[in-house]
Amino acid sequence: MTRTPLAALSFLTPGSFADEDPAPGLEDTLHLFEYGERLGFDGAWIRRRHLEHGVGSAAVFLAAAGQRTRRVELGCAVIPIGWETPFRLAEDLSLADVLSGGRLQVGFSTGTPHAELLGDLVHDGDWRSLDLSYGRVARVVGHLRGEYLGGRDTVIRSPGSTQRPRLQPYAAGLVDRVWYGGGSLRSARWAARTGLHLLTGNVVSGERSDDFTTAQLGLLSAYAEALDGTTRTRTAVGRVVVPLDTADAATRARYRAWAAGRHRRTLAPQGPARTLFAPDLVGTAGEILERLAADPVVARVAELRIELPYEFRREEYEQILYDVRHLIAPGLGWRPTEPPALRAVR
Repeated sequence: MTRTPLAALSFLTPGSFADEDPAPGLEDTLHLFEYGERLGFDGAWIRRRHLEHGVGSAAVFLAAAGQRTRRVELGCAVIPIGWETPFRLAEDLSLADVLSGGRLQVGFSTGTPHAELLGDLVHDGDWRSLDLSYGRVARVVGHLRGEYLGGRDTVIRSPGSTQRPRLQPYAAGLVDRVWYGGGSLRSARWAARTGLHLLTGNVVSGERSDDFTTAQLGLLSAYAEALDGTTRTRTAVGRVVVPLDTADAATRARYRAWAAGRHRRTLAPQGPARTLFAPDLVGTAGEILERLAADPVVARVAELRIELPYEFRREEYEQILYDVRHLIAPGLGWRPTEPPALRAVR
């Protein structure tokens, strides 16, 4: 099997915090972004979570992370577009991107989590009749292009300024850093036709197969076939990776127990949507490297994203990232881009 060299290594963290005191958990997540950058990771991503103990506003969090880092790509995966106002979201993302020096990577989905609780809070009127799907993502992308509003002679005046109106601040290049989190063949094809990069992780739709790997390979093929051949796009695959090597004995036992509790869901399609889950990669670095090297999905992409579990602590996340960076990723051909003097030693 011919394997694409691993060109980029990122991680995705849930950004969890305690209900009664959220600040320490959010601070831990910001520290994790700093730590990942020091290790040489290419990207640090945050999950978007509404009504949960996690980051509800990706733009606000990434604006803060941009002030604590200087090089690493800052991503969000994924923003469920159904609860967003396209123009206002584009404004927030553009501002965060400018503040970060042009490092945002923005992921979208068409999901509407907690719909019965959120729908009437976000939208006026019958939100069920609105387009909360691909068209709404396309509207955000259109705003990010920074096209002028009105005719050629349309201007707005404010103290000290007369200008043609458009999204402000305009973040040049952000529109080329938009991703779609696709789990279905339809989503993959739409992302390709729209020119968006593709995120695919450890959850896919079992439309044509009960086997996770077969289904995900089909997703990648559908995306590649729908590309027009002129747009340069990126594809990243996510895997839950938990190496044991530098963890203590008690932590290793807890990692294994955690993985055992999730194994059953990987044995067959789940629910009416036939959702398929990839097995978690928990073991020694050597064992995990062997499984990743043999994974035909990982072999087809140049970017790997480490998906960190929801339930772990900051020091455990740091241990996982340290082991991945030093003991696993180099075996896949990855090399950090930071100068040696700036690389972290744990």
